[in-house]
Amino acid sequence: MAHTTGNLNQPQDADILETPLREQRVFEGTLIDVHHMVVRLPDGREALREIVRHKGAAAVVPVDDQGYVTLVRQHRVVVDTVTLEIPAGKLDHAAEDPYTCAVRELEEETGLVAQTLTLLCPMITTPGFCTERVRIYLATGLTKSAAHPDADEFLHTVRMPLAQAVAMVMRAEIADGKTALGLLMAWAKLGLGAVPASLPPTP
Repeated sequence: MAHTTGNLNQPQDADILETPLREQRVFEGTLIDVHHMVVRLPDGREALREIVRHKGAAAVVPVDDQGYVTLVRQHRVVVDTVTLEIPAGKLDHAAEDPYTCAVRELEEETGLVAQTLTLLCPMITTPGFCTERVRIYLATGLTKSAAHPDADEFLHTVRMPLAQAVAMVMRAEIADGKTALGLLMAWAKLGLGAVPASLPPTP
């Protein structure tokens, strides 16, 4: 399933565009590959760009009929922080349909099955050096199944009013980018009015 990813190139951008000249893989990993790309700058000089190539991912904002969202708490050891995030996971391979990935990750991490998945946006996470794109979906019509996270995945699920989660974003209590964007877009998509920011702090 192809989706646009916010390419805003305009004719007047010709004087800021970089031209790729050559590229070499310098590291091959399980999750990412790292490449060195040499580009020609608009003024004719050459420059090195370090690129992290990533297969992509999908994320889901699951909102039930009571207006509650289910999030996951997990320890992100890379930044040594326990985060609150929407369910998400990487594509099994670059050609996998992100919709299929979203269905799988939602059930694996939360045990929820959605009657409807609606694409909210395709997000480019860190365009300065990484190719990762995360398709973020709104999940509605939820029924409960059994969660079965990956063998190396340890997490807790947290169910709270969507309004509370959005208020946490506005108070900078949720730092994960895809989660903040997904919650705000879900709020707007559901037509719930002004963004709440003044709910009491969560315990």
